[in-house]
Amino acid sequence: MGKDLVTLGSFEFLADVQIIKGKLESEGITVTLKDANTVGVEPFASNAIGGIKLQVYREDKEHAQQIFDEVRNYASDNEGNLIVCPNCKAKKSEVLYLRNTLLYKLFPFFEPKKYRCTNCQFIRKA
Repeated sequence: MGKDLVTLGSFEFLADVQIIKGKLESEGITVTLKDANTVGVEPFASNAIGGIKLQVYREDKEHAQQIFDEVRNYASDNEGNLIVCPNCKAKKSEVLYLRNTLLYKLFPFFEPKKYRCTNCQFIRKA
């Protein structure tokens, strides 16, 4: 049970996740990149499969989450300003695609962009 994997985040591009993977591994945390080979071979499939999942062992999750939160990029608007959560006013939002309908699963580019606050988990439309 201690070797269960948990997902810290998902990434559209392999280059984005490699930086965080390297940082986590330099701190002694074992990292798995689920679907990295699929996206490497067929980059256009990234949105359809939910991106590359950055996974760590459950026992390392808390430490890995702290490191991940220090180095991750948060969502910003067209002017480069960080997105502010209307609920808690934190500037720690990430882009979120739910892919919860057949239309969005088949044609992910039709789904409207949403933001999820990593502080309070509030979801809002862009």
